[in-house]
Amino acid sequence: VLLAAAVCTKAGKAIVSRQFVEMTRTRIEGLLAAFPKLMNTGKQHTFVETESVRYVYQPMEKLYMVLITTKNSNILEDLETLRLFSRVIPEYCRALEENEISEHCFDLIFAFDEIVALGYRENVNLAQIRTFTEMDSHEEKVFRAVRETQEREAKAEMRRKAKELQQARRDAERQGKKAPGFGGFGSSAVSGGTTAAMITETIIETEKPKVAPAPARPSGPSKALKLGAKGKEVDNFVDKLKSEGENIMTSVGKRSTEAAKVLAPPVNVESVHMKIEEKISLTCGRDGGLQNMELHGMIMLHISDEKFARIRLHVENEDKRGVQLQTHPNVDKKLFTAESQIGLKNPEKSFPINSDVGVLKWRLQTAEESFIPLTINCWPSESGNSCDVNIEYELQEESLELNDVIITIPLPSGVGAPVIGEIDGEYRHDSRRNLLEWCLPVIDAKNKSGSLEFSIAGQPNDFFPVQVSFVSKKNYCNIQVTKVTQVDGNSPVRFSTETTFLVDKYEIL
Repeated sequence: VLLAAAVCTKAGKAIVSRQFVEMTRTRIEGLLAAFPKLMNTGKQHTFVETESVRYVYQPMEKLYMVLITTKNSNILEDLETLRLFSRVIPEYCRALEENEISEHCFDLIFAFDEIVALGYRENVNLAQIRTFTEMDSHEEKVFRAVRETQEREAKAEMRRKAKELQQARRDAERQGKKAPGFGGFGSSAVSGGTTAAMITETIIETEKPKVAPAPARPSGPSKALKLGAKGKEVDNFVDKLKSEGENIMTSVGKRSTEAAKVLAPPVNVESVHMKIEEKISLTCGRDGGLQNMELHGMIMLHISDEKFARIRLHVENEDKRGVQLQTHPNVDKKLFTAESQIGLKNPEKSFPINSDVGVLKWRLQTAEESFIPLTINCWPSESGNSCDVNIEYELQEESLELNDVIITIPLPSGVGAPVIGEIDGEYRHDSRRNLLEWCLPVIDAKNKSGSLEFSIAGQPNDFFPVQVSFVSKKNYCNIQVTKVTQVDGNSPVRFSTETTFLVDKYEIL
């Protein structure tokens, strides 16, 4: 019979202990305090015995996972149970440290109760324990979704009514009449001024979230029974702003702010400004081999001053991969072919002012493996009920600098968090969407390769397709505008350039 399961320090101090039979606190603390003194450093055994009990243990860095059993308990079964206990702990604790265990003590106790009942082991695996302790309710999700939809519809109706009232007031003011009364009994008796004030107040109340930040929730007993989480309040607030025409940029953690920093336009934007943008769409096989790679690029010209409207762009094309170039129909193709200059067919005409004009675009389609900018090798291997996954990246195009790289690996559902081994960079586990995001701030020639190892229950097919996203301020095809000159006099013109290289689709199937 299993008497107790505990996580203790090497000195025998109990951090978490779950008793499966009636025992006093003094008794369990005494047993755990005696445990380190009984161990023999020279021996390789993972159990020690006293006159009354047997300790079966497993070291975990600075801690011990200990099962206290009776002496006539089956030790083979106990060792199997101990292995399951040891696998449960990393499921809830990111680090095997005392404060982390204490923080998640109740999660661990609930999980321990799923493994052992009344001193005997239950026939469960890690995935089942995770499912049982989550206590996920489909009915609750449906109820919350219906309630949020009703709230959203009510707010939309409120805004529509407010706009109707505002429009009626404006029409009344325009015609010089009194604003019509609104409401039930005695509405005609309401004076125009009062109605206008009432409408104005309604509009101000409705539009307040546009300028005011989310109101700080006052602390106090009045809010004690409020349902819903803080995240939902933020989501509702964002929905409200969106419905009122505000442009809200959604973000995932730090990712969008980092991307915004990388792709921020130049500080000094000149009167002649160019955007060079490339998008890549790539599909690879999991066993190697490029299925398809397609890259589209374009130079957009923006002129904000009329005196620089008649210009020519000097393009330098150092690409050796066989890119297909195409100029705008109004651009002089012969001039571009002969001198690599972009100018209008009629030199007397001007480029449009204050608008983005695409003057040159290019396309590269290939199945040549050496052209892949960033190779990803994902290697899942089965070991018992779980899968050990090794994934590595290598930058093949060393001239590139990729920022805010996120390699997304799908995970099987209902099996909990992956156990991370070695990792270059950081990771995020999205339990809602069953994804593991491997985040790397920069990949360049100095940091051209890296790897991640993790293990989780599943089959090799569960970890595909792997998806990659990144942004870069250097373009893949080395096409740049080196000089801008005026048509008359050939004098140089100051210009600014903004280069972006983005991912449209990047998958390893």
